[in-house]
Amino acid sequence: MSYVNNIKMFIRVYELSSMSAAARDQRTSPAVASARISDLEKHLGIRLFHRTTRSLQPTENGRIFYDGARRILEAIEEAEAAVMDVTQNPRGTIFVAAPLGIGRRLIAPHVPGFKDQYPQIDVRLRLSDRVIDVVAEGIDVAFHLGLLEDSTLKVKLIADCPRVLCAAPAYVARRGMPADGAALVSDRHDCLNLRFPGAKEFQWTLKTPDGPRRFEITGPYESDDGDVLTGWALAGRGIVLKPIFDVADHLRQGTLVPVAVATPPLPTQLSSLTQHRRLKDPKVRLFTDYMAARIKEELRRAATGPQLGPAQTASPG
Repeated sequence: MSYVNNIKMFIRVYELSSMSAAARDQRTSPAVASARISDLEKHLGIRLFHRTTRSLQPTENGRIFYDGARRILEAIEEAEAAVMDVTQNPRGTIFVAAPLGIGRRLIAPHVPGFKDQYPQIDVRLRLSDRVIDVVAEGIDVAFHLGLLEDSTLKVKLIADCPRVLCAAPAYVARRGMPADGAALVSDRHDCLNLRFPGAKEFQWTLKTPDGPRRFEITGPYESDDGDVLTGWALAGRGIVLKPIFDVADHLRQGTLVPVAVATPPLPTQLSSLTQHRRLKDPKVRLFTDYMAARIKEELRRAATGPQLGPAQTASPG
C-alpha cells in the first residue's frame, strides 16, 4: 500500500506543482510528501522533479511517468469500487466542493445524515465561491449554481432554482418600490452585486414582456460572498438578487420583501459535476443521489413560502 500512497502523492505534487499543497491535499506534512517522492524516485531509479527553493518542475521522465501513474491509480480505484459495489459496503473518503450559499444551506446540514447512513464513508466538504478545477483539485463531486456553457465533466441537473429580487422594508420606505428592471436603472437604485474572479454576471437578466433583457445596474456595494450581500440587504443598504432558497426565511419573516416583481430574474440551475472515471465509484453515486433528493425537498419547501407571484416561482424539478 505504501507504493500506492507514493504514487498518489506523486500525482498530486505533479498536478498542484507544489509539495506543500500536495501535502495539505493528502492531509499530511511536507516532510512526509517529500519522503514519499524520494522513495518513489529511489524505487524507479530516476528523477521525477527538478527541485529548487523557489520552484518544482517535472522532469521529462516525470511527465512520462505521470500518464502511466494516472492509469495505475484509476485502475486501482475502479477495482476497489467494483469490490465495494459487490459487497454493498462502500467505504473511503469523498471530496466535495460547493459554493458558499449552496454548501451552507443545502449540503452541510445533510452531511451528518449521510454519514449516519454510511458510517464508513468520510466526507471532506470544501466551500468557496471561486471557480473550482475539479480534476486538478481532486474533487469527486462539485455542486454548481448557474448555467454551464461547456464542460468535460459529467453534468447532472438536480433542479431549476427560482430567484428573486428583494430588499429590506426600510430600503423600500427610503427609496421607493421599483416596479421593474427599468426603474432599477432609471432611479439608480442601490443594487448589491456578487462579483468574484471568473464571475460573468455583471448585469441582471430579467424577464420582460418582450423576453429576457439585461439591465445594467449600479450600486456602491459588491462582494464575492453572497451571505455578505444578504447581510447588507437586511441592513437596508440595497437590492439583492438571490436564489429563493437562500432568502426564503427572510421573505417569510418579512425582513426582506420582493421588489421589481413585474420583471423577475430568470431561474438558474443547480447541477452536480463529476469526473467521468469517478461515476463507477459507488460512494460517489450514493452521495450524489442522497444529496440530490434532499436538495429537491429543500427547494420545494422554499418555493412554498411567501407569495412571490407566478412569474417568480418555479418547480425545483
